[in-house]
Amino acid sequence: MAVVSRCFDRSAAPRRGFTLIEVMIVVAVVAVLSMIAFPSYTDYLRRGHVQEAPATLLAYRARMEQHYQDTRSYANGTACAVPLPAAPSAEYFSYACTTSGGGQAYTATATGAERSVSGLAYSIDQLGNRSSSCTGCAWNFSGPQATWVLRKP
Repeated sequence: MAVVSRCFDRSAAPRRGFTLIEVMIVVAVVAVLSMIAFPSYTDYLRRGHVQEAPATLLAYRARMEQHYQDTRSYANGTACAVPLPAAPSAEYFSYACTTSGGGQAYTATATGAERSVSGLAYSIDQLGNRSSSCTGCAWNFSGPQATWVLRKP
């Protein structure tokens, strides 16, 4: 009879579920993986957002050169002759243009206007000279660079 009662004893049945230690280990592993993956992911997004500035500045320079071929001046009065890009095409950067030399020179600048690219600035002039700077940006390179920095140095 003792054997029969043991067969129906619920305490001898295998337990299902996870222990607290197993759950805590899984949470710790997920936390470590996210601490590694999140900075890489945000840098990946930043590199994608940064591509807007060089593409827009190069297109703007081409339009400025077309205007110069027609009028022999980059200026329209005291401002740049070609309208600056604005939203929705300018999603991550704000754009500015200044003329000098009586309309014979200009500098177009893209400044980071969104959190992931804040502090980054890119510029191009009528000669095609490119520069970039970082003021408190996430990539933290020092001083103006004589080229466009498109990824973390």
